[in-house]
Amino acid sequence: MNLVKYDENLFENIKHINEFGQEFWYARELQPLLEYAQWRRFAEAIERAKTACKNSGHDVNEHFADVGKSSEMPNGGTRIIEDFMLSRYACYLIVMNGDPRKEVIALGQTYFAVKTRQQELIDDYERLTEEQKRIAIRNEMKRHNTALADAAHNAGIDKPLDYAIFQNCGYMGLYGGLKAQDIRERKGLSKNQNILDYMGSTELAANLFRATQTEEKLRREHIQVKEEANKTHFEVGKKVRQTISELGGTMPEDLPTPEKSVKQIEKEHENKKIE
Repeated sequence: MNLVKYDENLFENIKHINEFGQEFWYARELQPLLEYAQWRRFAEAIERAKTACKNSGHDVNEHFADVGKSSEMPNGGTRIIEDFMLSRYACYLIVMNGDPRKEVIALGQTYFAVKTRQQELIDDYERLTEEQKRIAIRNEMKRHNTALADAAHNAGIDKPLDYAIFQNCGYMGLYGGLKAQDIRERKGLSKNQNILDYMGSTELAANLFRATQTEEKLRREHIQVKEEANKTHFEVGKKVRQTISELGGTMPEDLPTPEKSVKQIEKEHENKKIE
């Protein structure tokens, strides 16, 4: 399969909606899209995802509903064909625990991770205006940057200078070698203006994905050496950039810089509430 032919419709086309308006995917339909020839191998990825679900404090049965059904055999008798109704979160966990050698897994990770984050931010995300999306994702970014800083601290990054270097590694991976100061200059910002406040929703989403996946990788792999943490942040950023390229997206450094900062928009919204 050629990844450049894929887009998010690959996963949207097999999405189902139940009688309660809830979305779900069938594991048997997801299996071939993720290039698993054998159900046995795919079932192993599902089991790893179930474990991750349980360890995250979620109800496994709520996200992985067993819908196995009987099938008649050619020579008589029946057999049970295993299948699951999967929530979006379950699909996200499956691709995160899938075969990293498969290029389509990267697409699945991006699609389900970003959509899951959007769903966490607000159920009606698609109806938000661009300004509302920026505010929502920026606030989510603040929360995850705190979690990322904690994970980085556990990896031996405990000084302000070390953390600045660590953050630059992530930016360099995602922005093709550009550091925070380089991005600030491209956006025409002063030293005291936060570059994240001057990003559109698409650019913020890419950075949110970079931050969340770096944090999870640092914790999952128990990285405790700052050089390894820096390398991890760079590689995650680079992978996000690679995925954007493969999907035909615009590189983050080439996205337009909004005229208003998120702080300005928030202040305007507050003033409207007062009026």
